Formats: sequence, structure tokens, C-alpha cells
Amino acid sequence: MASSANRLLATVFGIVYLLVGLAGFAVTSGVGFAATEGKDLLLFEVNPLHNIVHLGVGAALLVASRSVRAAKGVNVTIGAVYLLVGVLGLFLVGTGANIIALNGADNVLHLASAILLLGVGLAADRETAPGAAAVA
Repeated sequence: MASSANRLLATVFGIVYLLVGLAGFAVTSGVGFAATEGKDLLLFEVNPLHNIVHLGVGAALLVASRSVRAAKGVNVTIGAVYLLVGVLGLFLVGTGANIIALNGADNVLHLASAILLLGVGLAADRETAPGAAAVA
């Protein structure tokens, strides 16, 4: 795994998002499933739906970390989704459409996650063409 940046990133992010999803349930007692305002988990606002999204993302990343190809694909896919969520989140905060209780800190984290996942997913673990010399 150490030889693949995509597998390493998928593993680390997968574990972190699973732990965040589980920790979120410890603070969201009494919060509506898709409430527009949640409870704070450190700086980030979460509700039960947001926690489930974190669990799904974490599971997808962890399962994909088993192979370079899967990790690369999932890193790029989740990175693209987080880029969209980060941008849309800027407009959703404070509206009735904010069903995953996003706040400013969430938006920053989603955009940072997107940059890292997309950057590693698109740039790392490139295979050389058969017969081509690897460039050092």
C-alpha cells in the first residue's frame, strides 16, 4: 500500500470518515434526520443524514483501497462530488435546502478534501504505456 498514494489516501480518508460518521451519532441525539441545523462535532455541524453520508463515503473509500485502480477511481469520484458539495454548500447554508446541516467549516473541509482527493486521484499512480521508458 505504501507504494500507492491512491490506496494510502483512500485508506486514511476511509478510516477518518467512518470515525467521523460514528462520532456524529454521539452528538446528534434529538436532531431531526435531515434538519437544516445540526449539532456541532468540533467545528462542523452534523445531523443524522450527514453522519450516514460520512459512513457511506468512508466505507466506499476503505473498500476501494484494496486496489490501485479502484482507489484511484473512487478518489476522483468522491473528490468531484465533494467539490460540488463544497461549492453548493456556499449557497445552501441558512436555507431550507441544507438537508445535511452544512456550515462554513464543512464547506472549507469539503473543498480541501476535494482538492486532495482529486489531486492524488488524477496525478498519482499513473501507469506507463507498455514498452515506454519511465521518466524519472
